[in-house]
Amino acid sequence: MKNILLIEDNEDVRANTAEILELSNYHVVTAQNGKEGVEKALAEKPDLIICDIMMPVLDGYGVLHAIHKNETIKNTPFIFLTARAEKNDFRKGMELGADDYITKPFSGTELLNAVESRIKKHEMLEQEFSPGLAGMDQLLETTSAQHALETLTEGRNINKFRKKQIIYSEGNHPNKLYYILKGKVKVYKTNDEGKELVTDLYSPGDFLGHVALLEGTVYKDTAETLEETELAVIPKEDFDELLNSNPNVARKFIKLLAKNITDKEEHLLGLAYNSLRKKVAEALLTLQKKYKQKPEEKFVISINRESLSSIAGTATESLIRTLGDFRNEKLIDIREGKIIILNYQKLNSLRN
Repeated sequence: MKNILLIEDNEDVRANTAEILELSNYHVVTAQNGKEGVEKALAEKPDLIICDIMMPVLDGYGVLHAIHKNETIKNTPFIFLTARAEKNDFRKGMELGADDYITKPFSGTELLNAVESRIKKHEMLEQEFSPGLAGMDQLLETTSAQHALETLTEGRNINKFRKKQIIYSEGNHPNKLYYILKGKVKVYKTNDEGKELVTDLYSPGDFLGHVALLEGTVYKDTAETLEETELAVIPKEDFDELLNSNPNVARKFIKLLAKNITDKEEHLLGLAYNSLRKKVAEALLTLQKKYKQKPEEKFVISINRESLSSIAGTATESLIRTLGDFRNEKLIDIREGKIIILNYQKLNSLRN
């Protein structure tokens, strides 16, 4: 049973709307003003929020703003419920991120259609897909893009790369989308002096080369394997057809491909302002996070010092000296060149 939060200051409207939803097998939590609504949203974590605009204490726009500021509920589908139908109200609500708008008076059918549509759309876009080619098939089947599924899977090539092999180079024009089936890949930029700066790391289940394809530009970085790697190769034409033929797939695809933007921004800020110890700690923990290791497990890092120093954004000599300090402090151990994280909590505390 889906949980719906209804925020409405008019008692009659609140009671009637709640009754319609409950008769359709929804569990309804109500709030009589915006402040109470935000508190209940945080407590209940509803599947959808229906909210009036003109309310005392905190209006609907304020509620939506507060919802979007909280990481745990910011993606909750949000429908405005209001008697004000002027165009500027619609525009303001949508600019703030509302998913839909129902104008009073409304019928039960209008209400239920809007609720069902938004919940189904949210479930589709939020669904987690398994790694590998099966995950791509799952994505396409979920959105009923059977033609796109056939186009994307027929005759797909699997390319194998050796360790330290270049997949694509900065400045070249893209003609393929790559999907990692096995292995690890680093992506880096090179300055005029040939110094590398690793900007991201990828592992099975990740896509490569998507930014240049989406922007219609050349590659702005170089991708190189960190170990033996297998990639599924999707031709640019098939990728374009997929995006153009199914808007739902396109939205999900873009969300999947862009999910690391915040992490990348924080990483670059860290390179600019963090201390040496913090940079090295951040690099080690970034590797752990990227390769999906649990904090309580000992994590073995098998990567050469040059690559690790470019991830940390520091000189190799400085990195080696700091790793020695971490070893003396028993935060890590080093065996046959491999780094083992011994104390995740203390290492993580250096980031703060």
